[in-house]
Amino acid sequence: MTQTVTVRVPAKVNVQLAVGGARPDGFHDLANVFLAVGLYDEVTVTPADRLRVTCAGPDADQVPLDHSNLAARAALELARRYGLDPAVHLHIAKDIPVAGGMAGGSADGAGALLACDALWGTNASREELLEICAELGSDVPFSLVGGAALGTGRGERLSVLEVGGTFHWVFATAGRGLSTPAVFREFDRMNEGVRVPEPVASQDLLDALAKGDAGALARTVSNDLQPAALSLFPELADTLAAGRAAGALAALVSGSGPTTAFLAPDAESARTIAEALLASGTCRSARATRSPAPGATVL
Repeated sequence: MTQTVTVRVPAKVNVQLAVGGARPDGFHDLANVFLAVGLYDEVTVTPADRLRVTCAGPDADQVPLDHSNLAARAALELARRYGLDPAVHLHIAKDIPVAGGMAGGSADGAGALLACDALWGTNASREELLEICAELGSDVPFSLVGGAALGTGRGERLSVLEVGGTFHWVFATAGRGLSTPAVFREFDRMNEGVRVPEPVASQDLLDALAKGDAGALARTVSNDLQPAALSLFPELADTLAAGRAAGALAALVSGSGPTTAFLAPDAESARTIAEALLASGTCRSARATRSPAPGATVL
């Protein structure tokens, strides 16, 4: 049996996040167009005397190291299904912003699941891995799949999308995190008494992705959670404005935030936008990267 397995897993940006009204179970129906981007966490799994989690990297002190961590939960669920002892050391090397709306925790869950499957030789089918991912959280299946996909239901039911080229992005991190449940609660508060339409994916946006047309994508990106995120974190408006002023084709809050995403015309423009954002003093860091990126991959 392999003695150590490392899996690299990407961050995501939601180029469209259409949110329906609250369901009786508290979740919301979504039309969620995911795009995996080239910022990665790495999850390394080795045999140990008990299940434990460690973490290193930016804001690692904010990552829970108990069994509430999605990486630990993934290991526990896979072990339960196959009658195994989940005695492993899960080490997370963080590079995806923590509590930043880029699915870092979900990425770690998907990464740990794939790594444990390889370490233990369980040979779980892709369908079973995706089923476990969906049990762990709405964004976890996409972290396994990567590329581009439309998520429906609460985001866990995926349809793979075609991407016809490379898109260049800048991601600006904020000085503090935002709780996804808190942002959804604020969305519900702001829409109280309002009929929220059923979420539907934009065909124009899907066409822009398929063509690899950054200009067309910029005209169609949207995030229904952005007003709620800005309500809870008003300073993000200054970051969005700074990115637009620096030449971004589009600027939006990534998922539930507070990371902000800026679509650039090309790699050089992305570097210029990142430098301008840092100089603006409206964010803690700004990084240029590209999409799409592959899903969870054993290294």
